[in-house]
Amino acid sequence: MLKRRSLLMLGALATALPALRMTDAGAADSGLTAEEARAIAKDAYIYGFPLVDSYRVQHSYFVDRGGAEFKSGWNTLNNTARVYTPEDKAIQTPNSDTPYSFLGADLRAEPLVLTVPAVEKERYYSLQFIDMYTFNFAYVGSRATGSEAGSYLLAGPGWKGDTPPGIKAVIRSETEFAFVLYRTQMFDPADIENVKKIQAGYKVEPLSSFLGQPAPTPAPVVDFIAPLSPEEEKTSPEFFKVLNFVLGFCPTNPSETDLMERFAKINVGADKSFDFATFPAEMQRAIEAGMADAWAAFKEYKETELDTGKRTSGDSFGTREYLNGRYLDRMSGAALGIYGNSKDEAVYPAYFTSDDKKPLSGENRYTLRFEPGQLPPVNAFWSLTLYELPASLLYANPLNRYLVNSPMLAGLKKDADGGVTLYIQHDSPGPDKEANWLPAPSGPFFTAMRLYWPKPDALDGKWKAPPMQRTN
Repeated sequence: MLKRRSLLMLGALATALPALRMTDAGAADSGLTAEEARAIAKDAYIYGFPLVDSYRVQHSYFVDRGGAEFKSGWNTLNNTARVYTPEDKAIQTPNSDTPYSFLGADLRAEPLVLTVPAVEKERYYSLQFIDMYTFNFAYVGSRATGSEAGSYLLAGPGWKGDTPPGIKAVIRSETEFAFVLYRTQMFDPADIENVKKIQAGYKVEPLSSFLGQPAPTPAPVVDFIAPLSPEEEKTSPEFFKVLNFVLGFCPTNPSETDLMERFAKINVGADKSFDFATFPAEMQRAIEAGMADAWAAFKEYKETELDTGKRTSGDSFGTREYLNGRYLDRMSGAALGIYGNSKDEAVYPAYFTSDDKKPLSGENRYTLRFEPGQLPPVNAFWSLTLYELPASLLYANPLNRYLVNSPMLAGLKKDADGGVTLYIQHDSPGPDKEANWLPAPSGPFFTAMRLYWPKPDALDGKWKAPPMQRTN
């Protein structure tokens, strides 16, 4: 997150900008004032942050073959037969409950066929389909399609074919590249061999291979540009250059035609060339200030909407139709937990503050108590995971315990009335309570619950997540 000093400095610079007009017609709209450019840059940044940050992740997964996070090339499924640890750093707020499988889908030449095996009903699994906008446009799995085996066709925006024999459903992406994130529940460490068997049953192949036909002409080779680091994304105007590159694979949705025309005034768009050096100094400061304004808007949104419970993770993830132009919601989802599930698949009650409204920190001790009969209502499972700030990554600790989840209930110590109290703190709560201890760093952190396949009480507000209570 942008440091406060940087926010104030950029904001002060931009506030002092005169209403000068651009003189370099080659840079952007020559009739644009600095104030207008600042406002457009803010909105374009809020709109574009999920696309640029998602590109960073997927570049590390599917393009950067020499990188530590590389999974596989495009259209090749990669199974990770383990849960995530603090060593996994590409993606913020990772799930550590379910081993992942990853598919980067290049849909330009032809569709892909994704085949899943039969999975026992007691075990949760899902395939989350995410486009380049970070919209969750489809699901396959326990909740969405059941536990039976089947084959599904994933097609890009240009495919015109009919549903082939043997395909249960056609799933369409509105962008030319897509990301499919598989989750396979692991009950305990001894269950990993069963997870591996299920992962071995996941299959991905081009449609031509599935039909036994000759492959079409390959799509042109893409010269993928270098992504920005998480810190560079927050302040570097090169952000808009990366955004333009990503938008080149995203046909403009009719609902956003006017929006793209507005962004084009500062040379943001699929067919635009954003060269920051060509902008006059006043406009450069305006664009940088607009980026700072976007983070200030996010900060206000988080503090007034998310931290207060007025809005939840369920407002930040979903289809294009569900989000319906709520771009700040989408940005907050990407910034706090990119690739979160749509609320029907999972909800994520998060704790950034304790019951006294102060940020969580390992300088203090906390308890989270589930009253008797008030465990999270789910059809699959629930967990509480802790993330160290500011990186939003799992916290390395001597117990190698990064979460507490429902499969662990048998090993947790119950309260006298049958409730369950969790202890979230840096130091051990003592041998008699250590089974219920979720280790925290010495500094700032937050925790996130995950309710997979939530029951109606979790969706309609009848069940409320218990407060995080500071005990010292």
